[in-house]
Amino acid sequence: MTHDVDSPAPVDPALAGLPAADFFAFESLLSAAEQAKLAELREFLAREVAPFATQWWNDAEFPAHILPKLAALELSAPAQRGYSNLFAGLVIAEMTRVDTSLATFFLVHHDLFVESLYGFGSEEQKARLLQDAANLRTTGAFALTEPDHGSDVAGGMETTARRVAGGEAGDYWVLNGAKRWIGNGTFCDYMLVWARDEADGGIRGFIVDATLPGVSRSRIENKIALRTVQNADIVFDDVRVAESDRFAGINSFEDTNELLRGSRIMVAWQGVGQQLAAFDVARRYTVERRQFGRPLAKFQLVQQQLVTMLGNAVASMGMMVRIAQLQDAGAADMPQVALAKSYVSARMRETVAMGRSLLGGNGIVTDYAMAKIFADAEAIYTYEGSYEINTLIVGRAVTGVSAIV
Repeated sequence: MTHDVDSPAPVDPALAGLPAADFFAFESLLSAAEQAKLAELREFLAREVAPFATQWWNDAEFPAHILPKLAALELSAPAQRGYSNLFAGLVIAEMTRVDTSLATFFLVHHDLFVESLYGFGSEEQKARLLQDAANLRTTGAFALTEPDHGSDVAGGMETTARRVAGGEAGDYWVLNGAKRWIGNGTFCDYMLVWARDEADGGIRGFIVDATLPGVSRSRIENKIALRTVQNADIVFDDVRVAESDRFAGINSFEDTNELLRGSRIMVAWQGVGQQLAAFDVARRYTVERRQFGRPLAKFQLVQQQLVTMLGNAVASMGMMVRIAQLQDAGAADMPQVALAKSYVSARMRETVAMGRSLLGGNGIVTDYAMAKIFADAEAIYTYEGSYEINTLIVGRAVTGVSAIV
């Protein structure tokens, strides 16, 4: 019996015929084509990711070699391919269910970098960059957070951009500052860098070639979560960026918020995937593991915790299904998204803690998968708006009074 595989599929005949973690069959809301594509993704993850994900995580090693195979699934920018927002969310949930780090790479590259190009790039920028990025021939990062500014980065951003008249060669910008926690930052080809215009204080976006002189990158070490993700500290020292690489459609932080709303939704879907993973592992373990002469699953308190975990996952998925419907209608606003992210991440934290407890001592070693799930949940709880910040966004919406600033 093997435990060091992060596969959502049952590996024990004792689980055959038991209900799926999607207890209310939300996936049935997908079209037949979407269901088939999701099944294709599951097969890929089971074959190419699940057997190796724990070792990648232990080694803090990113599996760049699988990117061509991932690109071949043609899942980049699903809305541009005619898929529903529900399908897009379930893709992230399913990736997270198998490996949170891979899902985070996908989210950063596709939902922040590629979708930014679709939504805010000029026609020239799209023609130059989009095809390679969508097919993972080049990779991207989203450089917003700074060493001293996370939740308050909108008002506190210290990275600066100064426009310089370039004469016949054309105008250019000089970037100075630092970014932190930049996913994909150590190896990306391009990064979207957000900086404050020295002239008017406005927020500007820039498509920065990561090999430009003055760009330095270093990997953040000693993480206890998302170890496969290559987060970076990035420093910009008089980095010269052409005016043609200024992000055409970004003129304020409000424009940036449009991108963050979409990525916040996808991180909430990660919270769903984490709960599905925890339930998968905990159910398998408690059915197989015997104590006091019978399976753990036969004990009442164990069943109670499994049902609580399942209920949390189903409630979280139901909320995200409704968010996807609102997205389809163009009506998902930031307070609704913030409530979804805060609620799902809170339920996720409870669910993975129960799962870790059900595995006892085996729950703290990655050989049994749950330790990795448990640790990765802490990152989801914090990024794309911490639980507290998202809660206060909703609080402001329902009271008319801001408790943030």
